[in-house]
Amino acid sequence: GANAETVLRSVAPSLEESINGVESMSYMSSTASNDGSLVITIYFKLGTNPDQAAVNVQNRVSQATSQLPVEVVQAGITTSKQQNSLLMVVDLYADDEKNFDQTFLANYAQINIIPEIKRIPGVGQSIIFGGNKDYSMRVWLNPSQMAAYNLTPNEVLGSIRDKNLEAAPGKFGESSNEAFEYVIKYKGKLNQPIDYENIIIRSNPDGSMLRLKDVAKIEFGAYTYGNYTRVNGKPGVNIASMQLSGSNSSEIQIAIDKLMQKASKNFPKGVKYLILYNTKNSLDQSIEQVIHTLIEAFILVFIVVFLFLQDFRSTLIPAIAVPVAIIGTFFFMKLFGFSINLLTLFALVLAIGIVVDDAIVVVEAVHAKMENQQLTPKTATLSAMHEITGAIISITLVMSAVFLPVGFMEGSTGVFYRQFAFTLAIAIVISAVNALTLSPALTALLLKNKHARDENDVPEIAEAGTYSYTGHNQGGITNGNAKHNTHAPKEKQGFKERFFTAFNAAFDALSNRYIGSLRFLIRHKWVGFAGLILVIAGTAVMVSKTKTGFIPSEDQGFIAISLSMPAGASLQRTTEVVKKTEDALRGIESNKTLMGLSGFNILTQSSTPSGAVLFVLLKPSEERGKVKDINEIMNQIRGKLAEVREGNFFVFTFPTVPGFSNIDGLDLVLQDKTGGKLDKFSGVANKFLMELMKRKEIAVAFTSFKSDYPQLDLEVDEIKAEQLGVSVKDILQTMQVYYGSSQASDFNRFGKYYRVMVQAQTESRNEPTTLDGVFVKNRTGEMVPINTLVKLNRVFGPETVSRYNLFNSIGVNAIPKPGFSSGDAIRAVEEVAAQQLPEGYSFEFSGLTREEISSGGQSVIIFSLCLLFVYFLLSAQYESYILPLSVILSIPVGVFGVFAAIGLTGIENNIYVQVALVMLIGLLAKNAILIVEFAVQRRRAGKTLVASALEAAKLRLRPIIMTSLAFVAGLVPMMSATGPSAQGNHSISIGAAGGMITGVVLGILIIPVLFVVFQHLQERVSGKKGPAERREKQQNKNHQAALA
Repeated sequence: GANAETVLRSVAPSLEESINGVESMSYMSSTASNDGSLVITIYFKLGTNPDQAAVNVQNRVSQATSQLPVEVVQAGITTSKQQNSLLMVVDLYADDEKNFDQTFLANYAQINIIPEIKRIPGVGQSIIFGGNKDYSMRVWLNPSQMAAYNLTPNEVLGSIRDKNLEAAPGKFGESSNEAFEYVIKYKGKLNQPIDYENIIIRSNPDGSMLRLKDVAKIEFGAYTYGNYTRVNGKPGVNIASMQLSGSNSSEIQIAIDKLMQKASKNFPKGVKYLILYNTKNSLDQSIEQVIHTLIEAFILVFIVVFLFLQDFRSTLIPAIAVPVAIIGTFFFMKLFGFSINLLTLFALVLAIGIVVDDAIVVVEAVHAKMENQQLTPKTATLSAMHEITGAIISITLVMSAVFLPVGFMEGSTGVFYRQFAFTLAIAIVISAVNALTLSPALTALLLKNKHARDENDVPEIAEAGTYSYTGHNQGGITNGNAKHNTHAPKEKQGFKERFFTAFNAAFDALSNRYIGSLRFLIRHKWVGFAGLILVIAGTAVMVSKTKTGFIPSEDQGFIAISLSMPAGASLQRTTEVVKKTEDALRGIESNKTLMGLSGFNILTQSSTPSGAVLFVLLKPSEERGKVKDINEIMNQIRGKLAEVREGNFFVFTFPTVPGFSNIDGLDLVLQDKTGGKLDKFSGVANKFLMELMKRKEIAVAFTSFKSDYPQLDLEVDEIKAEQLGVSVKDILQTMQVYYGSSQASDFNRFGKYYRVMVQAQTESRNEPTTLDGVFVKNRTGEMVPINTLVKLNRVFGPETVSRYNLFNSIGVNAIPKPGFSSGDAIRAVEEVAAQQLPEGYSFEFSGLTREEISSGGQSVIIFSLCLLFVYFLLSAQYESYILPLSVILSIPVGVFGVFAAIGLTGIENNIYVQVALVMLIGLLAKNAILIVEFAVQRRRAGKTLVASALEAAKLRLRPIIMTSLAFVAGLVPMMSATGPSAQGNHSISIGAAGGMITGVVLGILIIPVLFVVFQHLQERVSGKKGPAERREKQQNKNHQAALA
């Protein structure tokens, strides 16, 4: 019977003050409703032990119990741990309401289904969603008859408590010499309506008895009647299950599904079930999509590698490296506790294009040895591995080092980054081990030395063409082969030979043009540096203008509709509108299941007669008919709802990652730190929303808080009450029992605990005039009309009241306008708050928005750390703090491509794009290292700076393009992905591909220039010149000495 303000005033402060500051707490929110309930939610930092957190909170609650009203302690305070998200919703419904109503279905579920669901490992909570429909012994009092018999509600409550009890009468014969002992039993608490009907309230002087049935109607009913659920137009209930932290949602849902299949065999005739919502379907579709992508990526990578290696045996070696690395990665994922989820699968798809690199290096080096030194495959392998082992280890260390800073990230963003980055790092390390062990063994076994020949052998053109890349990579030997082949007899070539010949000729022409371009850039270094500065400036501009986001919205096949009726609307009125809404939506072709729940506000997670929610489960994408896009379906729904004018509707989808908020939009709370009245606070909030709606970034901003609900303020005439000998406490208790309800006792039935609730019958409390029939007893035993002691004043007040971190709060949701990102909307909110909120009022972001903001701050630090790790590792490798800059400064050309690609495709700078950026730092650094390292070797061998740079660029051009194209080819299937993870696929693949393309195209032009400049600086600073310069200087000295 308590309203929201009473609960918030008398219960919330004591509990909140006690709970506040509990170990590892992040923030706390509270919501009180007019049904007398209070929910306090404490959010903890990620990684907090949920069991310990629950114990800590329970201990704090116990400290505050003595400060709480007796009624609250009697009703009980429940402390439970759970994930803040729905895992699965099972709907139980009946074909015929006459046989099985909602109360029966709810209790059938409570007795037969929910206990088994709770026993499934990983289930944190399983409840009837939308209200407590537990069985209850309802005592419906008739105030007129009560007054006629001179009875008060307190006397009825006392009689029930006196007659309905458990007892321990003891036993006969204990500790005696009797032959038998007899245990004395008592019937205990009553559990049948007829038993309560016969409870004696009073005996009359004439010997007659006044029984409870004389003044009340007894019914075995429900604890509350504040909601109504319909499943496809039929009565039903929702069984909502939440998971424990650290549990596997897929395994839980499989177990629940099996349980429901088993339980349905014993359902009463006419009772059925369906799965309204689960996260497994979208996850399974996403995983299936990624698996298809995995296979397609493998095929494309195989084709690209074969195109460059031009020999099946050679291509087979890198191809074998892929499954070996992926299977090995699964082993370590299990070891580290990672699950197979979207992020780890994304990492495996990307790994396909990366793990072939090391194997390609091995195959290429062995071919070079066989061609240049005419060695056998085994000898060539041993010789090649002696030279390239250090390079493979170096590249692996650099690429793995990029992912190390990710381990320092905190919060939900850290989970995203860690699972992806560590999975990819594991695959790269296994790839390196593979390249040092398995790949050499395979080259020795599988490769054939087609290069060895004697003077009388006439080489085949196809074979020369097949390995032209090797000679080309080793400084132009291919050209010699080509000349040699011109003397060979011309045999008819097949398509493959002609294609490879043409491909190699085109690549040679490209290589020559590339070297010519490099000569120009090295001669005119200002051109290269000017271009690099332009690229960096362009990247900075694009970064600042690119829309930011956190996690892109995905098509989960599930739509929610919140209905808000005019303030003060009754449950019956709301239910009628829900039925009308169901009829309007039933004709949409894409809909599979439609569930309506009246009496519940999903935005505030509170009970209210003027609110309702409808859930629409869509068919799979291929079965939806003409309209398949979920956004277009939502527009269809909005069009249909425009015909229903009785209420306001809000159509939305749940966030892609559940647990942070209920809607896919911005979450924030306004706080009143002045402790002022709620109506003033409401005015501040409304003004804030009006200004926010004027912003171009905001499509809609709203709050579910309303302070205009019609209410009646009860005013007791205390002077008159005292004159008539009536206690104010008796007046208020009488009102509570009649117009609220009161728990008289409890009982046990079906092995469950149920309450005995006393309340006036419906027709005796449906309007204020019913007070005329209510009486209260004074000290002399006379009945006094209660309407002579109280006065009702019409006022307005809230339906629900909330607090956030100990202050009164109003929740606000905002949806960004199409064309604007969540980051744009966040900035708009911050600007409006700074301009409009008066002194003493503040705001805080919560839910997913809070995570997005915290992740943005960490991302910059993590990217900086990644670059720093690469820089220090290269500094140690090259024994120089200057030369590594030639690698580091080449990375911005790849970042330029990332933001150019997502800008052209309209993708936000979200968490998937940021993951791709971290990965690209390693990949682009690897390409730069391949050029710089070989140039350093040539420089040490005595060549000039320019000659070293040009030879390294020419040598590494083909493997860089081959491995980069293999990587991009592995991303192509992700670019066209559909289903629940489509946006994530598109973000990570398009961003990574764009960065790789520009990173290679521009990088191979700028890296040699950077090497020449920074190697020159390094030699000037260190005073060490290259052998070529030293020889030239010595020749000059000798020449001068000779002249002397």
